[in-house]
Parts: sequence; C-alpha cells; structure tokens
Amino acid sequence: MGRPHLPDHEITSIDDYRIRYALYKSDPHLQAVHARFPWIMTWDDHETENDYAGFLPENAADPADNQPDFASRRARAYQAYYEHMPLRSEQVPAGPYLQLYRQLSLGALLQVQVLDTRQYRTHGAPAACALAERVNGHCPTALDPTRSIEGAAQQARLIDGLSTSTARWNLLANQVPFAPNDTNADPLIRTFGGEKWDGCPADRQKVLDAIAARGLGNTVVITGDVHANFVRNVPPDHIQLDAEPIATEFIGTSISTGGDRTLSTVLGGNANNPHLRLSDNHHGYVRYTVTPELWRADYRVVPSVLQSDDGGISTLASFVVEQGKAGTEQI
Repeated sequence: MGRPHLPDHEITSIDDYRIRYALYKSDPHLQAVHARFPWIMTWDDHETENDYAGFLPENAADPADNQPDFASRRARAYQAYYEHMPLRSEQVPAGPYLQLYRQLSLGALLQVQVLDTRQYRTHGAPAACALAERVNGHCPTALDPTRSIEGAAQQARLIDGLSTSTARWNLLANQVPFAPNDTNADPLIRTFGGEKWDGCPADRQKVLDAIAARGLGNTVVITGDVHANFVRNVPPDHIQLDAEPIATEFIGTSISTGGDRTLSTVLGGNANNPHLRLSDNHHGYVRYTVTPELWRADYRVVPSVLQSDDGGISTLASFVVEQGKAGTEQI
C-alpha cells in the first residue's frame, strides 16, 4: 500500500520501537477509532519480539534477538508500549516489568479478566516428538505440571476472580487460542501443542476445572494471535472434545496482516475438532453485543485490505451464547 515499515530492520532500540509505533499511529483510520472508542489493551509477543517468553527471546543465539541482553530489550519495548497505548498509571513499567493483567467490571453485566500470557510464560513450545510417544495427543514434555502460560500469581488471581464473580458474564481477554485444537489431519491421530494454551495443558486444566466447579457457563474467551477467525465451544478437557462445553471461545482475525489472500470459510466442526463452529481467513473484526440474557458475536469482514473499493464491510456469520448455557450456536 506504499507504506513500508520503518525502520526497515528488526527493531531493538528505544528509538526503533518509538518510530514503529509512530508509523502505525499515523494511520488516519486508526486515529479515528482511538478517538471514537474506549480501549482495553493487552499484548502478545510482537510488541517486543517474536515468540519470546519471559526473559528469553525466540532465539538466544541470534544477536538481533539478544542485544545486549534480552531483559534490557524487553524494558525498552515495554516503555514504548506504555508511551503509545491508552493505559492507566498502574501500568507504568518498572524496567522490564509491566503489570498488565487486571480485572475490570462493567457494572453487574460483565467482569473482564485481562490476561497476559507472554510475560510470565514458560519458554518455548515442547520439542516435537514421535506420534508413538504422545499421550492423548501431547508430547510428554508438554504435560510437565510446572509449565505455565500465565504464571502462578496471575493464575491465582484469575481463578479467584472467576470464583467470586457475580457478573452476568465473565470475559477472558486473552492472547492465544485457549480451547484445544487438534492439528493432525488424520481423525485417528491427535496432535496438540505449540505457543498456545495447548502447550501448557496442565495450566489450562486448572482454569477449566475452576470454571466447571462453579458451573460458569457464562464464561466467554475472546482471542487473537492467529490472523484468522475461529469459533470454538470449550470442552472440559483436551480428552473429550465432543463433551458438553463449559465455556465459549471467539477468535478474531487480524486487521491486515498478510495482505490479501485466497479466502476460505468453513462452518461447523469436523472429526478432529467437533467443538469447532467456524474457520475463516478473511480480515476484519468481531463485534459483540452483550445483554443480561444474550451474548452475540458478529464476524465482520472485508474482501480485500488492498482495494478501497472492495465493497466494504459485511457480516460473514453471527453466533449467540445464551445466559447460563455454555457453548454457542450460529444464527
């Protein structure tokens, strides 16, 4: 679109980060959205460095990832993030630390748990393993109960918030896919893992058990990261994907990452993932309408992000969750 990235190299210095934010913030459409709507901010990895976890970069052997050490790079990235995002004074960074996970209440209607699954996570997805070694689809190393995607303190706060909530709806504002997702095309073989919650199944199970224990069918997870649209009913574990759901996950696509692509939309589940309700790779956003009795998700998409006369935004599909009834159906 005639707007190359600035700087034209991987960003590592404080000036690099600030220039990159300035580039994005110069977009008049983004400025208009910031002016019109309040924002609740959280991050994933690319605000700092691809696939980093805690104080470890994606590739410690790469000088670009580790200049002069990753903790100082993280501090620079966090400082620039705070300077350019609508955050409160509680989020002022202290060196390489920024308190981002928090709980927000929108009256009696909605309790929001804003998650940070990047700053405290165990480094790396478990190494690949032979299918014969997998246990219920997971490599044995992934089942290490000490692996965490959120850290002990954040998990305790999340579970306490869910356990004491009296709101009509509980929302997890989340970075990476939460519900299990079998990535093996063979319906007789399961494969779980990666940088998602699937990489820390024991950690996720503690959250699922807390939701199930209180019967919080009013729990909705909204997620990003994968640059595509998905809707999944959240099963009680990664063993029985076709079990009665205990929550609902809506995954929203990216605004423009990757540019235009061959479009594909599939409604409904499959043998591998019976809990799947939508798979789609348009660009766009998800619009939620929340009332005490109903949660509605409209998947809003555009046919192109490169052509201004592409026909505009439209609703691809809509889904609803009824109060007290976990799982969603298309309408």
